[in-house]
Formats: sequence, structure tokens, C-alpha cells
Amino acid sequence: MLLIYISILTAFVLWTIINSLFMPRLSNRSIPGDENGLVSILIPLRDEERNVEELLQSLKKLTYQNIEFLLLDDHSSDQTLNLLYEGTKNDPRFTIIRGKDLPEGWTGKVYACHQLSEHAKGQYLLFNDADLRLSPHAVQAALLLLKKRKASMITGFPAFPVSLFLEKLLVPFQHFVVHFHLPLAPANWTNLPSFTAAHGAFIMVHKEAYKHVGGHQGIRDTLLDDIDLAKTFKKKGQRVILANITKVVTCYMYQTNREVWNGFTKNLFPGLGRSRFLIWTLFIFYGIFYVGPLILLLAGLYTALTGSLIVALFYPYVLIVLQKAWIDLRTNQRVTLSLLMPLSAVAFMTLLIHSMRTGLRQKGYVWKGRTYS
Repeated sequence: MLLIYISILTAFVLWTIINSLFMPRLSNRSIPGDENGLVSILIPLRDEERNVEELLQSLKKLTYQNIEFLLLDDHSSDQTLNLLYEGTKNDPRFTIIRGKDLPEGWTGKVYACHQLSEHAKGQYLLFNDADLRLSPHAVQAALLLLKKRKASMITGFPAFPVSLFLEKLLVPFQHFVVHFHLPLAPANWTNLPSFTAAHGAFIMVHKEAYKHVGGHQGIRDTLLDDIDLAKTFKKKGQRVILANITKVVTCYMYQTNREVWNGFTKNLFPGLGRSRFLIWTLFIFYGIFYVGPLILLLAGLYTALTGSLIVALFYPYVLIVLQKAWIDLRTNQRVTLSLLMPLSAVAFMTLLIHSMRTGLRQKGYVWKGRTYS
């Protein structure tokens, strides 16, 4: 039985390595570029005073010349708006927009992105979150891949510098889920909506295609604006590329463990189609294959201390660490975090159940001061 278990985990490692080869990378080097197309960088902000200064510094360092920046303040209660005005004065590339009141039937970020798109003049739209930092050549790199693959959308999961305990367990785990559970060949080479992942912090679209599919207006009530927008593109026959953007895009997602908890609670159950079957399937799967190796590791240590060492008991833990380490290497993450893989699985399993219970009890998901059902 242990041999079968080890064989399955070995297959998981091999699958992850092969699957990852179907995700193209954005280059961080200087790219001679076609700058015929105006790019509109669109950023919604709500209570983001902690991010404004570094965000603006990042934008000002971009080397792409044919560019405009539109930043929308979505009724911030802090100093976000004042900091935006102060940080962008005398730079004609920047336009500050004051968001309108949220209409019935819309979620906050979706409506903010919709308003931004209506003001944008660019041939290409790049939707960014306020906690994102772009390398100087990020725009050229994204445009190059967009044109090379003849795609209408480029998206990807950024690099995630982490310091908080829950961050270390859960935020890099997003890369693990994509590289392991999503078959990347059909995701990037077909328009099948079932093979879709996206990250709302970085989405570049061709404006004409965006308008053709209905833009954010067509997904007005969703909590999963990134995935649902990508699915809408695919349903309308538009090509979507999920890229490895970790060399050119960095995201500082959370400031507290509570934010980590609320963010994942908001996304997990809706992201799995509110399916209790999928929640329990994943819970059992991760319990068997990613918590189980920790139990065997402890058993192996016990046998070593009692003088009857069974080396095979250590193999499952080594295999899941290797699987996570491969992904961490490819996604610009600290490889030492792979040693925490069983704890990441426990945190993920706990949040699966919590997100489901929150959704089923109709308490609503709380995010950015708003509650969504």
C-alpha cells in the first residue's frame, strides 16, 4: 500500500513538471518594442493609502512611452484620493477619477473597472490592482506575448513576497493550485471555459475584444471578476493566455492575517461554483495526499528513534516538498516555503470548509468594507 501511495505522489510530481511547461513566461529584459498601440493602465483604489506611493513610483518607471494612467478612487475613507492628486500633479499621463455610487446589482471592483474602461482611450487595456508593482519592461513583455499568441487577453499570477504566517501558507499556494490542478495545454490552446484561471491583479486585453464580449458590464454581480471575465472571452471565441508573469509583476496582497483569511474565504466557495461536492472532494484529497505525508514523516522519525528505521516513510514528504519546490522555483518564490506544504494543505482545507459554511449560511462575504452574498 505504501508503494502505491509513493507511486501516486511521484506521478503528481511528474505531471506538475510537464504541465508547467505549457505556461509561457513574460521576460524581464529590455524588449525593443512596437509602441504603435496606446496602452491604458486602469487601477481601481479603495482605501489604499498604504500602496499609493509605491504604486505611483512603479508606474512612473515604466519604459513604454505610448501610455496613459487612469486611477479611480472608489469612495475611499482614508487619504487615498489626496495622495493620488499629490503624487500625480504635473504629470499629464495621469488622470484621477472619482468613482460613482455603486448601483444595485454590481460588485464594487467590477463597477470600478467598468468606469475606468469607459474613460480609457487606449487600444489595449491593462487592469491592475493597487498592490501590484510592475517591472519597467512589463508592458512591452505583455504586449509581445499578446501579439505573438494572437490573443485577446493575457493574465497571470504575480510573484508574491510573503511575511505573514498565513501568507506563507496560502498566498504562494495559488501557484500550486494552478500548476497542479489546471491542465495548462487546453487552458492556453483552446477556448474551453472549464479550463480557465486568471488573476485580477494583472489583466491585459485588446479593447475591441473587450467591448465585443461585453466587458465588465456582462459580469456585473460576480465576486470572481477575473475568472468570469476570462471565461466570457473564451465563450465569445477570444483567445486567453495564462502566463507566468512572476519575473515582471509583483503583488503585495495582504497586510494582516485577517485580510488573508477574509480574502480566501471570499474566493474559495464561489470559485468552486458553490459546489459542496467539490469542496469535500478537495478536502479529502488534500488530507490524504498532502497531510498524510506529514503523519508518515512523524512515524518515520519515531521508527528512527526506536532503532527500527523505515526509510520509505520519509519518501511521501520528500515528494510533496519536491512538487511544491518546483513550482516555487518557477514562480520566483522562496523555495524553503515548500517545507511547509503539509501546513499549507491544512490551512487550505480549513478555509475550504469555512468558505462553504459562510456561503451556505448566507452571512455574506466581507471585503473592502462591503458585504456580498
